[in-house]
Amino acid sequence: MANEIVIAQTTIDDEDQAKALARGAVESKLAAGVHIDAPITAVYWWKNEVETAQEWRISYMTTTDRLPQLEAWLSQRHPYDVPQWITLPVTGGSEAYLSWVVEETTRG
Repeated sequence: MANEIVIAQTTIDDEDQAKALARGAVESKLAAGVHIDAPITAVYWWKNEVETAQEWRISYMTTTDRLPQLEAWLSQRHPYDVPQWITLPVTGGSEAYLSWVVEETTRG
């Protein structure tokens, strides 16, 4: 179905870059809104080593229609070799909020 709502997430190790990635996506109408979570601790395998890093989680509220453009936009700007990129389906919510997401991500 067109315009299904999803939350797309990535992480980054710099708060200013997180804010820039959030603002740019909203200004480009790729996301209706973005949440940046307080610093989290990430523990992961990278190049045969267990790494620990402080990161900020960025959650984009968008639609399935805008998702490919958002992913392409982010991949051009994200400094990681392999940035986290996951999408979570929104299976419910207030009709007013979900409609707002669709309206804000539709180019006028």
